[in-house]
Amino acid sequence: MPTLQIGQTEIPYELRRSATASERRITVTPGHVKVLALTDDDDEAVAGFLGRKRQWLFNTLREMERITANRHAVPRFMTGSKIPFRGRKMPLTVRRTEAERIAITYRNGFIVDLPHWAGQEADLLVASELKHWLKQRACRDVKKIAANYGKRFGLVPRSIRVADFTHGWGSCGPKGNVRINWHLIFAPRKVLEYVVVHELAHLRERSHGNEFWALMESMWPQYHASQFWLKNNQAMLEWSLATDMPN
Repeated sequence: MPTLQIGQTEIPYELRRSATASERRITVTPGHVKVLALTDDDDEAVAGFLGRKRQWLFNTLREMERITANRHAVPRFMTGSKIPFRGRKMPLTVRRTEAERIAITYRNGFIVDLPHWAGQEADLLVASELKHWLKQRACRDVKKIAANYGKRFGLVPRSIRVADFTHGWGSCGPKGNVRINWHLIFAPRKVLEYVVVHELAHLRERSHGNEFWALMESMWPQYHASQFWLKNNQAMLEWSLATDMPN
């Protein structure tokens, strides 16, 4: 089994290549690290990917150890659990399959097809994959909203992506790079829309002065309701899954 050296820590990992994967991924479960690479990745490409993710991987393994040591015996992510999504709590169904990889679909609720090899780590595996799915959905929604408003108002960021935030819901850097807190996928879509429009407005008006709020009013007059919702539902949006995935 190949290993990755991070300081004095040697991390063994399972390497698999996939012809259908669109991106490289790392899955961390208790006592196991799996790296999914693209079919045409050579050893240098895999090493480069792991090198870029080494700090995240080290931090995630430490967090996994902490969670495993302190977690309750009863799984959180099982059939009947509720997952917040777009302002509602949607049911989760977990099914065992003969497949090699976990799969998630959404049809009025989350359906997770769990591979046959998942054992005691199943709860954390479901949590990790759900978080990845939700982040991907948040990214898709954010880019769609930004493209719509950018075209209408001529406010096009240099880059836009979702990220983990310690504080706040979004940011617009001085160079025009917009970041949106992925936890907004738990809020109604109008709330996510408000935050994206808010950060796009900062491309033209950097401060929160009268000119900024006048611009917001012209871009989206109904923003007040979403602003009010966000101020009164912060605790709901701080719900999180067990492990972080690389951005």
